[in-house]
Amino acid sequence: MRIGAHILHSGLFVAPMAGITDRPFRRLARRFGAAIAVSEMLSSKPELRESRKSRLRRDHAGESGPISVQIAGGDPEMLADAARYNVDQGAEIVDINMGCPAKKVCNVSAGSALLENEALVAQILQAVTAAVNVPVTLKIRTGPRPEQRNAVRVALIAESAGVQLLAIHGRTRACAFGGAAEYDTIAEVKSRVRIPVIANGDIQTPAEAKRVLELTGADGIMIGRAAQGRPWLFREIARYLESGEHAAPPAAAEMAAVLAEQLHGLYDLYGAEHGARIARKHIGWTVRGLPGGDEFRRSANLITDAQAQLQAVAGYFECVAANDFRERLAA
Repeated sequence: MRIGAHILHSGLFVAPMAGITDRPFRRLARRFGAAIAVSEMLSSKPELRESRKSRLRRDHAGESGPISVQIAGGDPEMLADAARYNVDQGAEIVDINMGCPAKKVCNVSAGSALLENEALVAQILQAVTAAVNVPVTLKIRTGPRPEQRNAVRVALIAESAGVQLLAIHGRTRACAFGGAAEYDTIAEVKSRVRIPVIANGDIQTPAEAKRVLELTGADGIMIGRAAQGRPWLFREIARYLESGEHAAPPAAAEMAAVLAEQLHGLYDLYGAEHGARIARKHIGWTVRGLPGGDEFRRSANLITDAQAQLQAVAGYFECVAANDFRERLAA
């Protein structure tokens, strides 16, 4: 199977983020225009498959395809087995994590730590692509450290192994999320391989999305942290890339409805009590920069009941909408 042309036509992807890109987040991102929303990474260790965390991360109920599941690990056969298992569970695309810089991932020779060992990279990619009959994609960084950027060599290995799409974060493992992303390496990779290349890192606005596409020649962009609390960012980017026009920001009523939908999704997935705790960060991200947002975030963090949380969010956005109306009358 091949990755469909409609996916590349959109060119908008959601970066997998642990603790963030769960089912409610993915569904919203897809609705606002993302072609693929990759799941939170799943360990390749068989003994962790039936843990509560893994089962929740594998939950794609109600999502439109294609379902993309990211797996992580450092053993070729274990990753191949994990790929087969997830395809049996409904995955339509298998994504391999070689980009995560977290110490707990890299300390077990997984994630971006794998970029140190190109021979092992080749073994992993060959094992996984041979194990499944769905597209295999790969997420990497530009290399282990700034003085050792080997993304071009890794990309050529990936293409040779049958990987169908490559996403590159414009930082090295050593950089983690510090400093500014660089795009020269992504541009060089794009010039050297025939498979689609997706650019990732520091893309926060429609104008930045266009700039990165022009700088790299990439086939698409992958958005991570900038979409936290802003799933409509994908709609705004798509509008700007298509017409050069900036979409109007969402009205308070739309933001309230979108956040309420996400909260209901969290309660449904995790249970009301656990879901309400997880919802706090999403509430905080959504109200940042809005009138009274910081104060509301602090008060909302004290709410433990799901219904009370929903009522507080609705009340806050009613106030935001009323203030916006008064400001329009005064203008």
